[in-house]
Amino acid sequence: MRLAVCIAMMLTFQCFYSQADSTTTKRKLFNWTQTNKAGLDISEVTFVNWNAGGSNSISALLTMISSLDYSDSYYKWKNSARMRYGINKQEEQKLRKTEDELELISTIGYRKDTITNWYYSGRFNFKTQFTDGFQYPNRDVPISRLMAPGYLFLGGGAEYGKNLEKFSVYMSPLTFKATFVLDETLANAGSFGVEPAVLDEEGNVIIKGENVRTEMGILITNFYEKEVFENIAIRHNLSLYTDYLKDFGNIDIDWELVFNFKVNNYVKATLGSHIRYDNDIKILEESNDETETELVEKGAKVQWKQLLGVGVVVDF
Repeated sequence: MRLAVCIAMMLTFQCFYSQADSTTTKRKLFNWTQTNKAGLDISEVTFVNWNAGGSNSISALLTMISSLDYSDSYYKWKNSARMRYGINKQEEQKLRKTEDELELISTIGYRKDTITNWYYSGRFNFKTQFTDGFQYPNRDVPISRLMAPGYLFLGGGAEYGKNLEKFSVYMSPLTFKATFVLDETLANAGSFGVEPAVLDEEGNVIIKGENVRTEMGILITNFYEKEVFENIAIRHNLSLYTDYLKDFGNIDIDWELVFNFKVNNYVKATLGSHIRYDNDIKILEESNDETETELVEKGAKVQWKQLLGVGVVVDF
């Protein structure tokens, strides 16, 4: 008798160290509040003699979020650091990166009285990644690296929100943006909008590509978080930026929408969507030349990432 066994397992394990509530660590000292959260998602699919076919795979996603906030009647100062790193291993394929993000945010606001919900505000934001990124299956030529790119936003304006931890609208008519490409190869190629290298007729570099691109423009952000139904919460984060001088009206978009479903104290699910558009980021695709395989720049396109996670949650 032929034995056909199929094992399909998906396990999501998230670890949250908790002291003041069920999902986060909160430490308060005078007007300061510290919050720390860490999570680990693991997904696995295994097939044995499965007649429909399939590929064994295992994925892991590590998330760490830490915040330190100050609040009194007139001042609010919010600081946060977020790190996400994910990997995936499929049968007959080498290890691949699925997530790679490091982000630091600091926002300080002042209001003139305790009645108004408008704050004079300043914001600092920095983003980069940890390891090299590739256009898989090509692993020889990195298309991104640590600080290539790196993004820095620094500006001032106004922020509105009765409860800034749940809802806020930030508007800055004067925001400085710097794009860092500290890898020489990527800088010479003009990646991420920096000025490319000047080459002679033989392809030798005469003038190296620039490592930093600077812009001055308008930044608008909107954050919203709410439990829309019992055990169903939504989190929305939108950022819009346009440069005054180089391409005014061409808007960079970063929009993240996440639904969190709480089944019970141990089982939760997450459904998320992340959309990005930046005219300075050109998408690379393989050429149609059958005699030679190379990556060709095809221009800017909308980037979309979808996330779905279901599994067991342990709070401790």
